[in-house]
Order: sequence, then C-alpha cells, then structure tokens
Amino acid sequence: MTQTTPDFRAIKRLSADIRIETIKGLAKAGFGHIGGSASIADVLAVLYGGAMAIRPDDPSWPERDYLVLSKGHCGPALYATLALKGYFPMEWLQTINQPGTRLPSHADRIRTPGIDMTTGSLGQGISAATGIALGNKVKGFSNYVYCIVGDGELNEGQVWEAVQSAVSFKLSNFIVFVDWNKKQLDGTLEEINNPKDIGEKFKAFGFAVQTVKGFDVEAIWDAVQLAKTESLPSVIVLDTWKGLGVSFAERLAFNHYMIIDGEMAQQGIQEIEKRYEEGTYPGSDIKW
Repeated sequence: MTQTTPDFRAIKRLSADIRIETIKGLAKAGFGHIGGSASIADVLAVLYGGAMAIRPDDPSWPERDYLVLSKGHCGPALYATLALKGYFPMEWLQTINQPGTRLPSHADRIRTPGIDMTTGSLGQGISAATGIALGNKVKGFSNYVYCIVGDGELNEGQVWEAVQSAVSFKLSNFIVFVDWNKKQLDGTLEEINNPKDIGEKFKAFGFAVQTVKGFDVEAIWDAVQLAKTESLPSVIVLDTWKGLGVSFAERLAFNHYMIIDGEMAQQGIQEIEKRYEEGTYPGSDIKW
C-alpha cells in the first residue's frame, strides 16, 4: 500500500538491487537490453517501494495500481523488481531471455505474474494504458495507472493519439513517465528524429508536466505525489542517461542491447554496491 512517510534509504537499496539482479539475469543469458533497463531502475524502485498500491501475493487484486511498461524491451528491470517484491521466485531471473522462460525479452502478462500488459511493439503500450485508465474511471475505481514510455518511442504517432485521448477523457488517474535517456536504438534522439522539448509537447496536449532527475528517488516520489493532486493526466519526464548506474553500459556509444559476460557483471555489481554505500551516482551531484 502507499506509504505516507517513505523510507528513502530502502527505496535506494531497492534501486541498487534492481540493477544488480538485472545484470545477473542478463549475464546469465549473455545478452540483453541493459541500457534502458538501467535508466528506469530508480522510478521502478519508487513505484514498487511504496508509491503504488500492490499485493505481490495477489497480482490480480482489483484495487491495485497498474503499471504498463510501454518500452517493453526493458522487461528485465521490471522482472527484477517483481522478483525482489515477491511476485515470483528469485530463481526465475536466471532464465531471462532463455528458451522456455517465463521472463521473455519483452514483457508478457500471460507468462509473468505482476505484468499488467503485454508490451514491446513501441507506441502501443501507452494506448493500452490509456484504455485501462479509462476503464477504471468508468468503473469508479480509485486506483492509478502508471505508464513508462521511452523517449525514442515518442517518434510513434500512436503515442500522441493516446495522449490526446487521455486529456479528452480527463484521466486524472493516469500518470506517464518518459525515460528521457537521450538515446534510442540507432543513435541519439536528435540524430534520429529530434523531439524538441518533450515536456512542452505534452503540455501543448493538455497534460500536467514535471521534469525531475531520473536518479533522484526523492524527487520522483514528490513528483508522483504532486501528480496525484492534478485534475489532468500527468507526465513526469525523467532526466536520465542510457545505462545509468552501470558503467560498462554507460561508457559505450551503442548500449541499447549488449553482450554481457561474467566479468562485466561482477565489475558492475561491485560498482553499484560501492555507489550505494557512498550515496552517489557517476556524473551527478546528488548525495543520499
């Protein structure tokens, strides 16, 4: 259930563990979408660390808050989160991306407890989330629907159709996060299809808009609480970078999808633990 006084130290521990378990799972497979998985670890920690109403022992609880990971290729980070919260055994994480797994490369609600919507075809997840929010509103439910969208995904016209519909239906129960990590599959946003000012575009459609540092869990938490007071659908733009908190991914130009071996994983895990103890992120001035 939603906490009124969050334990931010516990949320930061959860974000570190999400990165660690994501790395372990992808290293076991030998490959995977590490860049975008790393950059959403902190928002996942905030949501599953207290901001969302959830019941891991009852994933289909009707009064739960929903999360739709529209950037479904970053399912490994969400799987790590769900396992850490007790939705399924931690051992499942060692099967990510492998034949017969219940944790496929892209999120699948049929296979994985706790996944609220199958996603991966970019642009479609936010449309589904809009529909879920509308359905819950029509039914008189008081829960929230959260959706995480990639910044490259904003190239899809379907995203903006969903945004316009959310405003038209006055979905104040709908909160969108944009993982503004500055890259997409084949290059930077500006190289592929310059998005201009993301927040201003959402504002022009009628969304309430906030922008926060995507690694600052306290700022993310506060932004979520403010979004819940709005009479409009909200977007929280997360100022991140691809591979955030995982240096072997951060330092590569192409880090959307990577080969990951045991040595890289061990080094990454050690660095994450060190940063957690120091209370820092590389390139940031945030001190925990």
